[in-house]
Amino acid sequence: MPDISVTTVIVLCLAALAAGWIDAVVGGGGLLLLPALLLGLPAGTPAASALGTNKAVAIVGTTGAAVTYIRRTRVDVGIAVRIGLAALGGSMVGAFFAAGMRTEVLKPVIMVVLLAVAAFVILRPSFGTAPAPGPASRRRVLAAIGLAGLGIGCYDGLIGPGTGTFLVLALTAVLHLDLVHASATAKIVNCCTNVGALAMFAWQGVVLWQLAAPMALFNLAGGTLGARTALKRGSGFVRVVLLTVVLALVADLAYEQWLA
Repeated sequence: MPDISVTTVIVLCLAALAAGWIDAVVGGGGLLLLPALLLGLPAGTPAASALGTNKAVAIVGTTGAAVTYIRRTRVDVGIAVRIGLAALGGSMVGAFFAAGMRTEVLKPVIMVVLLAVAAFVILRPSFGTAPAPGPASRRRVLAAIGLAGLGIGCYDGLIGPGTGTFLVLALTAVLHLDLVHASATAKIVNCCTNVGALAMFAWQGVVLWQLAAPMALFNLAGGTLGARTALKRGSGFVRVVLLTVVLALVADLAYEQWLA
């Protein structure tokens, strides 16, 4: 593992705690966790190490959030698992091509992703506030498997940050779920994408396991708490958190990219 100070490890653990809460509420915890890793790891650390370590941490918090949602609300686990299996394959393909990606490329890509999400949420204020009118049709399930499974799964393995948010948006749009149930379904799918991507990163030997272990414990605590908060506060709260997080991260990355 690279030489990292105790202070940096503590800051990264706190970032993992916050990311776990954010990811469970609305997805996109990696939008906080990956930039934190990119800033905290010593200069010269391969971008693939940040990506792989991010997956090792996120899979623990995501699993904790998924279990909490399943225990406390009604989730169609069958549909979630089918989308998740497609996402697992997509994430492995994406992770295979991620090893050669440079840190300098990641930050602008993440910014573009964030801006797209912010614009969508602002332009659609009623998005995800109404419950599903009924069971999803076969056509909508297949569309969700293709878009949320293969497409977003591949993105998750290749880049990662924002996957949970994109899953929530896709599941809300395609399956007509409200934001809370879309978040619950997304956690199950995200578990599968994390498994596929982490397996590839582990095979490549780029995961910083010693750093990932303490961060994962904090991420688990944040994920469990976040799922309970989302279930208690409802879709309106989830939307506010989504927009707040996205805009804050856009400002932070813009500062790091052009002003720092």
